[in-house]
Amino acid sequence: MKIGVLALQGAVSEHIKALKASGADAQAVKHSSELEDLDGLVLPGGESTTMRRLMDETGLYDSLRLFAENKPIFGTCAGLILMAKKIEGRNGPHLGLLDIDVRRNAFGRQVDSFEATLNIRHVGDNFDGVFIRAPYIKSVGSGVEVLATYDDHIVACRQGRFLTCAFHPELTGDTRLHRYFVGIVEENR
Repeated sequence: MKIGVLALQGAVSEHIKALKASGADAQAVKHSSELEDLDGLVLPGGESTTMRRLMDETGLYDSLRLFAENKPIFGTCAGLILMAKKIEGRNGPHLGLLDIDVRRNAFGRQVDSFEATLNIRHVGDNFDGVFIRAPYIKSVGSGVEVLATYDDHIVACRQGRFLTCAFHPELTGDTRLHRYFVGIVEENR
């Protein structure tokens, strides 16, 4: 099983390490051609507007939309924003894959970054969530399963083959959420 990590920004090597520890063959993805033989993809953190601009400049945007038609995608932090159908303060979505409405930088600026212990449905309890300029999910559509909340805000969800979280699981050394995504990829194959 091959899972790619979009390598435009973010903790790409940390996601690759977590995916490999979860039993997947993982690789960085910088070009559309590298999506062809993948079974799944991770959209890491970074800055969503910059990532979208880079997708457009490199021609990855259309390829990612095609990939999403039948392959699983896991978005973390900015990846969550890229996947949302609604983004507060923005006219229109980026990829628009998940029926969710998000608020960018919802927990504050970089200096307001924090860690919190989360209980994640289907994944486990006592998961260390690392929140860095994190968004949260304001609301979800009827087909979206809420997996975790923090301070009454939705911070992880799943809709079919799409998984997303507002925090950075790749920075913790805890691979349970990556293993859960690997399971989604296996189901989809």
